[in-house]
Amino acid sequence: MQQLIAKPSLLIFVVIYVIMLVAVGAYYSRKAKTSDEFVRAGGGLGSIVLMGTFLATFTGNGTISGGGNSLAFTYGLWPGIFFAIPSLAGVIVLFLLAGKIRQSDSFTVAGLLENKYGHTARTLSGIIIALSMISICAYQYKGLAYVLNVTTGMDVNIATALSAVLIIFLAMSGGLKSVAVTDALSAFIMLVGIIVATPMVIKSAGGWDNVISTAAATNPDSLTFSGGQTVAGFLSGYLPLFFLSIGDQNLYQRIAAGDGDKTVKKGFVGWFVGLVVVVPLVAVIAFSAKTIFGDNIDAAMAFMSTTTVIPTFAGGLLLAAATAFIITTGDSYLLSGATNITYDVYADRINPKATDHQKFVFTRGTILVTGVLAYILLQFFPTVLAIQYWSYTIYGAGISPALIGALCWKKVTKIGGIASMVVGTAVTIIYEAMGQPLGIATVLIAVPVATIVLIVASLVTQGHK
Repeated sequence: MQQLIAKPSLLIFVVIYVIMLVAVGAYYSRKAKTSDEFVRAGGGLGSIVLMGTFLATFTGNGTISGGGNSLAFTYGLWPGIFFAIPSLAGVIVLFLLAGKIRQSDSFTVAGLLENKYGHTARTLSGIIIALSMISICAYQYKGLAYVLNVTTGMDVNIATALSAVLIIFLAMSGGLKSVAVTDALSAFIMLVGIIVATPMVIKSAGGWDNVISTAAATNPDSLTFSGGQTVAGFLSGYLPLFFLSIGDQNLYQRIAAGDGDKTVKKGFVGWFVGLVVVVPLVAVIAFSAKTIFGDNIDAAMAFMSTTTVIPTFAGGLLLAAATAFIITTGDSYLLSGATNITYDVYADRINPKATDHQKFVFTRGTILVTGVLAYILLQFFPTVLAIQYWSYTIYGAGISPALIGALCWKKVTKIGGIASMVVGTAVTIIYEAMGQPLGIATVLIAVPVATIVLIVASLVTQGHK
């Protein structure tokens, strides 16, 4: 098994890409003059940009350090590949709901919930969503830190702080238009990079036959569909992502920003195809990394570590792609969380008479504050996978049942929706704080409880719409 050795020559690819991002951000910072242009790109995103921004936003560090990457490295090939399933299922659900989402004329999930559950629901959901978005952004800092570690050998803690500064700056620069354009560029780089690099990584691992034979000798469970996980463990790895995807503020914001219903649906098709390519190949690369490095690397670094053992150009392209997805996901979720706080708390509760300029300035200031909070929050979680599951679950339990109820169930009531959000969030926080005392993943407790509360409370309060 090899040791991970930093490869400074890869850094040039990362630097070039970051310079491109900064340039695009600076360009669009001059164009984004109103709050609508900043948070919704003026509703003018085309299908190609939508394809890219959907894919890049949804496959950030959670895929290439956590999720499919960590699952493939830790448990086996099939668990990593199966990480695509909840994402693809979420795409299908959102495709079917896109028309209703656009008809709601709201570019925040909280605004949509207000239409069904009232004013209190908007404020409550805005806070819950912002907390989840901040958590998701937090582990993007760690992902970019791994990039710097692989290229320079820089201490991960120092690299994490520097990464936070960069991502916060980019999120503050040009708003959704800037983010969406860089997303599209990032998606293209990732697709090309991962397709080119995958066979090279397999070759560096001694060929696919050697990868399989090594896995069979060291951990036979890694070749099974479950990877040796229990049913509960298996579900706990995939359900949080599904519940996040069907209610993700980021995705709703992009649906609202699309230039027409047909354009949005074309964006969904491109996103679906991109996921079919990216997630399985990430799993293949991470699984091959187990043969190359064994236990000499952390699971979160499996994908990125392989860039050091393939030709420099291919490794640089792949690492630039990883950087692309990490940064664009980080600034997307920062922008999304700030949008919720601005529109659903500040402009709705604190300053209802806020001018467009005030909301514009407040959004940028909120990005800075939440970006720092994300960095602080990151210190309380031991792994990328741990904070990833936490962020997905608090969203999936606190928001998704109430949101699907609002869009799809005519009998849902105001009391039912609010009760579901409160109980789902409370159960997630309390159960996590207690260290999962039942030995069952939080998502398997919180989401069913939130759903049951939604249904029962709504049926009981049919006369109190």
